[in-house]
Amino acid sequence: MRFSDRNGDDTNINLTPLIDVSTTFSKESQLKIQLPQSSDQPSQPQDNLVEIQISAKGVYAVKGPDDDAARQVINSTRETLTRALKQATQGRRDLVTVIRADRRTPHESVITAMDITRRLGYTDITFATQQSLENTENP
Repeated sequence: MRFSDRNGDDTNINLTPLIDVSTTFSKESQLKIQLPQSSDQPSQPQDNLVEIQISAKGVYAVKGPDDDAARQVINSTRETLTRALKQATQGRRDLVTVIRADRRTPHESVITAMDITRRLGYTDITFATQQSLENTENP
């Protein structure tokens, strides 16, 4: 069975409404993140670091460049961590942030620390690592 067009014109189907058009917008990251590398040489202490330590339970402690030891934050709210970072850094914006998290730390706690650090204007972030026992050679 053959169908013919009565007018002799080509029949066209408009597919435009059937096509799903999606646009993806991307924003370049404002953070300069240094991925951790493990080495045999211990890192040298520096006076331009602020360290955020995060326990396996998500408890924060902050150590500024002039502190001898990290001070535990009284609770894990964003506001308290923000105040602790402001106090430890004394307004210095040239500091590198080191995040030292336990391997069992909740991911949310690490992200919270990164977000607060970024909001305070610190864009140089690095993560502390510990050398794996598997990488060491037995003498």
